[in-house]
Parts: sequence; C-alpha cells; structure tokens
Amino acid sequence: MHNTINVNDYVLLVSAKQEQHLIQVKEKGAYSTKDGNLVFSDIVGKEFGTLVFTHLGSKYYVFKPTVTDFLKFIKRKTQVLYAKDLGFIILKLNIRSGIRMIECGSGSGSAATAFAFSLFPDGRLYSYEARDEFMSLASENLKRLGLNDVVLFKNKDIESGFDEQDVDAVFLDVKFPERYITHASNALKSGGSLCVFVPTTNQVVDVLRTLENTDFFMNEVVEIMLRNYKTVPDRLRPDDTMTAHTGFLIFARKIIRGQL
Repeated sequence: MHNTINVNDYVLLVSAKQEQHLIQVKEKGAYSTKDGNLVFSDIVGKEFGTLVFTHLGSKYYVFKPTVTDFLKFIKRKTQVLYAKDLGFIILKLNIRSGIRMIECGSGSGSAATAFAFSLFPDGRLYSYEARDEFMSLASENLKRLGLNDVVLFKNKDIESGFDEQDVDAVFLDVKFPERYITHASNALKSGGSLCVFVPTTNQVVDVLRTLENTDFFMNEVVEIMLRNYKTVPDRLRPDDTMTAHTGFLIFARKIIRGQL
C-alpha cells in the first residue's frame, strides 16, 4: 500500500491543537480551516505523517486515516456503533477475508464499514435494512472508502427470514432482535457465530430467553467500557468526559440442530 499522498486520497488533517479534519485531496484548490487554507498542491506527493502549513503559517500534520477515523466522521442519520464495540465484535465473530456474513440493520453504515475493512478483499457482507433512506446513506458511506464491492445491501424487511444460508456469522442490531433469532439460526452454518447488539437490560433478557429455546450454545453477554486519559505527563489523569454505556453485546454459537 502506497505511503505517498495522491489526488483523490482521503487524509486526516490534525492541527497543533489536535483538531481533526477528514478530507479528500483534490487536484486543484485548497481546504479551508479556521487557521487558514491548506493548498492541495502542498499535500500531493508528500508522505503520510508530513507537516504542512496553512497560508497563515499554522501547522497541520497529514495522516492516512484509520478505520476509526472514518467512523468518527461518517455521515449519519442514526446512532452509530463505536470502535470499542466494533473491534471486539470483529474479533469474536472472527470476521476476515473469505467468509460470508449477514448484518441487520444497516443504519448509517458504521458497522458495515468496519466489517467491510475486515472482509476485504474476498469476503462478503449481506446488509439488510428496511428503510430505504438509511440503506442509501450506508451505501454512500461505503463508496467513499471504495468498499462497496464487498457489501450487498438489501432494502428488505426480515420478517420472513434471510435469503442466504450457511453463512459464517450474523450480526443483529434491530429493535426486537429476539424475533429474528430463529432466522439467524436458519442462515448460519453449524458452528457459526451470532452477535446481538442492544442498549437496554430488558432487551438482553428477552434475547437470552429466546436463545434458551434455539440451537445456540456458549451464550455470553458483555459490555465494553473505554476510558481515555489526558496525555500530559506531569498531571496524568482521566479525561473529564467519557463515552460510557453504549450497548450490550450478546454472543452465541450455533450447534447442530437437536443436539442441545
């Protein structure tokens, strides 16, 4: 992967005060900040990590965006999943290139973005979303990253189940996930993994009760907490604010039917 900044690349601009901008580099023109304009021709051809200056002399560093950078700046109409949850989900579901998985619903595409990065280039994500405006936004966000070929969006209600079978993993982020546990089981291969994301404890209880009567085993409930610290060596302490509760993650694995 190249380490030189080219036209049409996305870059993360970070000021001396660590204010961040995610932009796409153009052939001509400039990007305007409160510290002055950054001319694109001063960025093109430089290595990532380089220091550039606005026309007013302010410093900005130019970095290659990570997945979390894209997620912070994603266009949204819905609440998005945070990197702290998505990273754990990707590891627990063993999401990687070459597997097939289902996601429901697409929302603004934050989960689809993270999954597609892990599935690229040979994996496949089937992303279900009942609301057309959400699906269109999620698709647009994936196109910005060049990952739309990894994802097949389906503007469809899943009351009647999923179209796919023998997938490796299913991720449910819907209002009443307990209604779709059987659909998930029917779509999964034996040994496949399920993850359900819900924000409240009563939803966790509903899902766990449903899982007791289906072909799932190794049920697990976790909550991921992440606390940042102020990076001042002489007075190291936690940040004044933090993103605390975002949701509960319920994991389970499908076993061969009738073996419970």
